[in-house]
Amino acid sequence: QVQLVESGGGLVQPGGSLRLSCAASGIIFSIYAMGWYRQAPGKQRELVASIARGGSTNYADSVKGRFTISRDNAKNTVYLQMNSLKPEDTAVYYCNARPPIGGLDYWGQGTQVTVSS
Repeated sequence: QVQLVESGGGLVQPGGSLRLSCAASGIIFSIYAMGWYRQAPGKQRELVASIARGGSTNYADSVKGRFTISRDNAKNTVYLQMNSLKPEDTAVYYCNARPPIGGLDYWGQGTQVTVSS
């Protein structure tokens, strides 16, 4: 049974920081590309950042220079460090696991991030 469990969301003031974590189980974590997506009310889900199994990263333009994605294969965990948060970063953040060739993506249940004063 595959599980992706996110944590670390919450309420933060503009300019603040949060670190999201996603702990995976039931998959060979090291061979999966991992990603963070977000969905704000009334908007489509969008890719925030991704990290390949080899460690290469990709970021949405809106978060470049502020967010950092990383992974710890020994802990089966992917992280998203979010700095200089803005109100427009408010959304539910979802962890995603993508297998190397074909197959189904897996999703976490989501964690709410609210940036407000």
